[in-house]
Amino acid sequence: MEGSWTFLNNGSGYDIFLAWKSTQRNNKKNMVRVRFAPSPTGHLHVGALRTALFNWLFARHHRGTFVLRIEDTDVARSSEEMSRSILEALNWVGLDWDEGPIYQSQRFEIYRQAARSLVDRGLAYYCFCTPEEIEARRQATQARGEHWKYDRHCLELTDEEKQELREKGVPAAIRFLVPEGVTEFDDLVHGHIAVDHKNLEDFVLLRGDGFPTYHLSVVVDDIDTRITHVIRGDDHISNTPKQILLYRALAAPVPQFAHLPLILGPDRKKLSKRHGDTSVLNFRDKGYLPLAFFNFMAQLSWSPGNEEKIYSVEEMVREFSLERISKGSPVFDLSKLEWLNSRLINEMPLTELIGQLRPWLEREGLWSEELMTERREWFERLVDLTRSRSRTLVDLCGMIAPFIADRFSYDPEAVRKHLQNGELDRVLPLLEDDFRKLENFSAPEIERTLRERAEKEGIKAAVLIHALRVLTLGRAVSPGLFDVLELMGREKTLARMERLSEVREMIQT
Repeated sequence: MEGSWTFLNNGSGYDIFLAWKSTQRNNKKNMVRVRFAPSPTGHLHVGALRTALFNWLFARHHRGTFVLRIEDTDVARSSEEMSRSILEALNWVGLDWDEGPIYQSQRFEIYRQAARSLVDRGLAYYCFCTPEEIEARRQATQARGEHWKYDRHCLELTDEEKQELREKGVPAAIRFLVPEGVTEFDDLVHGHIAVDHKNLEDFVLLRGDGFPTYHLSVVVDDIDTRITHVIRGDDHISNTPKQILLYRALAAPVPQFAHLPLILGPDRKKLSKRHGDTSVLNFRDKGYLPLAFFNFMAQLSWSPGNEEKIYSVEEMVREFSLERISKGSPVFDLSKLEWLNSRLINEMPLTELIGQLRPWLEREGLWSEELMTERREWFERLVDLTRSRSRTLVDLCGMIAPFIADRFSYDPEAVRKHLQNGELDRVLPLLEDDFRKLENFSAPEIERTLRERAEKEGIKAAVLIHALRVLTLGRAVSPGLFDVLELMGREKTLARMERLSEVREMIQT
């Protein structure tokens, strides 16, 4: 990989920046390089997707580079399945990457060498304290009413004492030696932030088992991939001073930071599984369109200007800026996503919508090639009619199913509400005869015939309309019934009108 560190064992330590400095000179001046670094311990969460989206928009706006890194150092909890799921989610939304994916699990020795180089330069030290020893000292300190932070117990160990501990098999971690002073940085969202080092303890870089901590691996990788801007959730603000110290200790430029406000659920608490679906792929599987989801996620904390508009990806890339990110935490409002998705379903070109719909119809066994050949005109009219009542592709597929399949589900509540009127047993057969006699089975003629029969029999037309809607489609809500019946055709309409008793019995059992 271009820019990877070359480690030269010269007997006195590792010159870990030789290759990096060489490639740095060849970089284009002020080239934006950002990264998205998910952990494959679960499916991609919507909060992580928003982070990826903002990094991607920032990179594309500045014609920069978007790097994908998989932070799988937690070997016990990470899995290849989750890594594939993350890539699948990014691909569904349309977020492509320019470099990577870079897997941290393949870079452990690089992190170890980086930590040891800091020890060699007196910027870190070996720590032999066991968790039990640290906990005992912590409790003793707190019992005295004092604030605890690691007490540098191992900082002054002699070489002989360290060797003796190693010979006893005591594992050694590596801790960063936090200097005195204050770390300050200008966050591109939150403004100026300053942290006194008195509030920082000597944090662990390398655990006793040889595995790196988050702080070490993230900084080493950011340096290695020449990241210029770190855009992430504001739960990482507390990590930033430690990482800035590491960038400086490793003689590397410090990137600019932009911390995004966390997404909240409707109860104004941090979004989590208790609020419902939080996995990106769940929204795909529920029939949301990628562009609708892209617009919805992009407008959580950032406004492109007109919240009533559905923006193309190109428009959002052109308009995006970190300066327009709000500091306030946005609320994950599912009704807004449903509204966007419904609008997009109704506004997108018909051929494009059919392309999005086809996999759903195939999955349900409803697709046939004739729908785009000899029945194309009819099918396009059907999709155009039914999309007006559909919030998702799942809704649209369900709305279309009764026009294609002979068997479909009936909404029990709709059956109980609209098919129990005893007058239907008398009037529906008469209406069937009326429909058979129609020379032209068109929406205007169907409506005229139904209303005339209702008036003649002393029954409200709405009773017949609702009953026919449930019998032909299985539901109480649909586009205009008369257009529905025209597209359904005379044969299917009559066959389903004859199901009245069968449908009633089906629901009762």
